[in-house]
Amino acid sequence: MANIMIIGASRGLGRAFVEGLPDATDKVIGISRGQPSGIKVQSGAELQWIEADMSNPMQAAQAISDRAPHDIDTLIYNVGIWEEEAFEDSYQFEQDTDAQIIEMVSVNITSTILLLKRLLPRLLSASKPQIILTGSTSALRQAGRPEVTFAASKHALNGIADSLREGYRKNNLAVTCLQLGYLNTDDALDVPLSEAVKNGEGHFIPVHDVVAVVRTLLSLSPCSFVRELTMPAIRDERF
Repeated sequence: MANIMIIGASRGLGRAFVEGLPDATDKVIGISRGQPSGIKVQSGAELQWIEADMSNPMQAAQAISDRAPHDIDTLIYNVGIWEEEAFEDSYQFEQDTDAQIIEMVSVNITSTILLLKRLLPRLLSASKPQIILTGSTSALRQAGRPEVTFAASKHALNGIADSLREGYRKNNLAVTCLQLGYLNTDDALDVPLSEAVKNGEGHFIPVHDVVAVVRTLLSLSPCSFVRELTMPAIRDERF
């Protein structure tokens, strides 16, 4: 039995983690601004939901800490917002508003650090403590993307991961950064994989594939971990 906490769990990849990762004896704790309807977990798995808005880092971190289980085995931080014109040909850095930049840094970096600080003692009590940070291929050197603040915030995840590993190596803390390419978040897990792969014709990664990779990470023994994993779409011309 494991307690798996997923931040940013209401839709897309986060929802796929909630529905696809826990086994029958596990407990999954979903975190988002509101609890969505229709979430389906494997029969026997327990589902808890905590409502928190990560755009208010201090309040969110405290609300989650107050309601989170005493013991957490795995924390998956799946939060990230991007520029209004991100991934469009029209994107221009100088058009980003100051308020938008501050919000991205607050949600993508500040909330991550504050929440990890509060929850780390609960993770370290686990026999196999594990943190998975969902980053982006935009965080990689020469990634070929111009979105400045989004890339900077995703670069920061590698720094967080490296520092946590260094500080808690003696506690066998496994920290993984998933550098993900363009995702097909339109097709949830209830859509057959054979159908989901048709969306984008190789330019988008089905969430099914990411769930499969994370299930592998969760199944590793306490003697190993994956530091960083780069997962672009097969037809992504940047890779």
